[in-house]
Amino acid sequence: MDFLKTISIAASGLKAQSGRMRVIAENMANADSTAERPGADPYRRKIPTFQNRFDRELEANVVALGRVRPDQTQFRTRIEPGHPAADAEGRVKLPNVNSLVETVDMREAQRSYEANLNLISATRRMISRTLEILRA
Repeated sequence: MDFLKTISIAASGLKAQSGRMRVIAENMANADSTAERPGADPYRRKIPTFQNRFDRELEANVVALGRVRPDQTQFRTRIEPGHPAADAEGRVKLPNVNSLVETVDMREAQRSYEANLNLISATRRMISRTLEILRA
């Protein structure tokens, strides 16, 4: 088993999950924002995607953060006639961000990140033990 290859593959997972957490954090930060003017669209939720790519140097498949695409679901609305972004009917468009979904996605991303981190730690321990055996 190639220890450095294992660490590099796990590191690609760390980088991809880190990007995913950044996108989720942006969604959560904008969950309550509204449009700047009446009739305009508010913040649109972003969905991170992953892509599998072959790393020729490692001679292995690694994961990478793919295209971040907009979520095309409907915006939420709230009736608030005095709001600066309200339309003629008094409706304000709100982002299509569901905080519960984002929280669950963030938890999943954290667990995936931790799994990759644990893999790197285990590999480092195996390298250390191998070196101890070779010294004996």
